[in-house]
Amino acid sequence: MTSRDALLRAAMHRVIARMGHGVADAAAGLAVLVQDAPDRVRQEWDLFQEEVKAEAERLDREEDGSGVDATSSPASASPASAVEEESLQVKIDQLRARVAELGLRIEERS
Repeated sequence: MTSRDALLRAAMHRVIARMGHGVADAAAGLAVLVQDAPDRVRQEWDLFQEEVKAEAERLDREEDGSGVDATSSPASASPASAVEEESLQVKIDQLRARVAELGLRIEERS
């Protein structure tokens, strides 16, 4: 039979070996994330810029098509344009939320 010391040493060796594999796997996963982070941030940034440009173009087209000047007051607008402005505000709020979300993602990764 084995002594207590041998059993204790064997248990310690196995615990260390298992922890070593877990730490090695975690380190490898972290290395992959760190390596991919700049590309993912760049992709997210490019996507965001494209979305902003597309939104700006859409807003310009709507502005040109409706004949309402951006400097006109909401009080002088018709009820239909008030609904459009409200809709635009919702879209702006959604865009701001997306920007905030992307900012949080970038902060989490850095």
